[in-house]
Amino acid sequence: MSEGTLYDKVWDRHKVTELPNGQDQLFVGLHLVHEVTSPQAFGMLRERDLDVAHPDRTFATTDHIAPTEAEKRERPLADDQAEEMLSALERNVGESGITFFGFESGEQGITHVVAPELGLSQPGMTVACGDSHTATHGAFGSIGVGIGTSQIRDVLATGCIAADKQKVRRVNVEGELGEGVYAKDVILKVIQDLGVDGGVGHVYEYGGPAIEALDMEGRLAVCNMSIEGGARAGYINPDETTYEYLRGREYVPEGEAFEERKAYWESISSDTDAEYDDVVTVDADGLDPLVTWGINPGQVIEISEPVPHPDDFEARTDREAAEQALDHMEIEAGQSMLGYDVDVAFLGTCTNGRLSDFEEAAKILEGNTVDADVRALAVPGSETVRQQCEERGIDETFINAGFQWRRAGCSMCLAMNDDALEGDEVCASSSNRNFIGRQGSKDGRTVLMSPAMVAAAAVEGQVADAREYLDDGSTGGAGGVEEVAD
Repeated sequence: MSEGTLYDKVWDRHKVTELPNGQDQLFVGLHLVHEVTSPQAFGMLRERDLDVAHPDRTFATTDHIAPTEAEKRERPLADDQAEEMLSALERNVGESGITFFGFESGEQGITHVVAPELGLSQPGMTVACGDSHTATHGAFGSIGVGIGTSQIRDVLATGCIAADKQKVRRVNVEGELGEGVYAKDVILKVIQDLGVDGGVGHVYEYGGPAIEALDMEGRLAVCNMSIEGGARAGYINPDETTYEYLRGREYVPEGEAFEERKAYWESISSDTDAEYDDVVTVDADGLDPLVTWGINPGQVIEISEPVPHPDDFEARTDREAAEQALDHMEIEAGQSMLGYDVDVAFLGTCTNGRLSDFEEAAKILEGNTVDADVRALAVPGSETVRQQCEERGIDETFINAGFQWRRAGCSMCLAMNDDALEGDEVCASSSNRNFIGRQGSKDGRTVLMSPAMVAAAAVEGQVADAREYLDDGSTGGAGGVEEVAD
């Protein structure tokens, strides 16, 4: 087993005891709550006449069902089920003394966007939330895990969860990213190399030059999709980039207290001689933007590559999955994804709904217009992100190009509100999952990509290489349709 890694240190410092079933009882430093997975858990506490053990460590927002059109946020919500979930959350947090970032707070948004930007997520923490993308918070050097309703109950009642310690795989990402290649491409490349189930039984420790060069929003995007690679969690050791991001944020201590906290943060980084259960290297030098061609995030290619043939895969299950993907996506093996028609462009989510994502997409949209046949949605990950974009005039760039500029929420990532695909629409999406039905239609088709690539697809009405819109127009050897089409 691993020794001396950040994961080992954080685990040991939060372990309360070993349980009779062999699991460890872990103290949870930060518990994030939203409207979808918490009502039943609060109900279980009420049945047992229990109070929330640590309301000061528990924070709530509304994201999954949040309408993104301003006029649809008036209460009661038009969707009766959504209104019921939101009302239950408001009642539960009010009775428990839990801080709630609701519509009127100015800080509402997606859980995994709100907590980092407020400084709630900090190095060395254990973070739990009833959402699989809690791994996002590992960008700070914390251990973030998604939990189910019964575990939410446990955290609310005791501040602890029962958990199995995982193996630690070090993922070294070597090389330097070229212009127009982003953190989203890095994590898609990791998943391409290691597979959607490659991380089962592991947590991923990301490192290497390409990771260290990322800013915090890029690191959040990488850790966010750890779960898509099968890992229980993913993290990056904290460094000066981490500390400078945290300095001055609302829930981060100031002055001498900050320096004391920083000393602790530095102490929990992986030792230089730490032992890992596994070490792999991913080469990011010369990497082209990646897009998915199938129905899981591992079915992904660099934009310069052709769609693979099912026979290219060794495992029977992978061949069958490829055949199903080709059929659903209505594409042929050997085809390029360049030129694949899109009907919808969606930019947002806990993966790519932050300020830098909209800034990069705006570079593509400046002076360009969304294709007449494309429905384009820009959904900031939080109201804070929306305000930051509007202060910089980024919203005007999107609106002038033809995007709908929305309010914060999960939106079309999983279509629990009105934002959904219709029929067999194809969506160029900055989200994290391309499962069948994920965006609200069983016939809908999702192509995952970076925010800049979403913007380029919106303009051209088809999958395109965003690098063609940047200053030097470099495609870094991406080639074109004619090089890869059969």
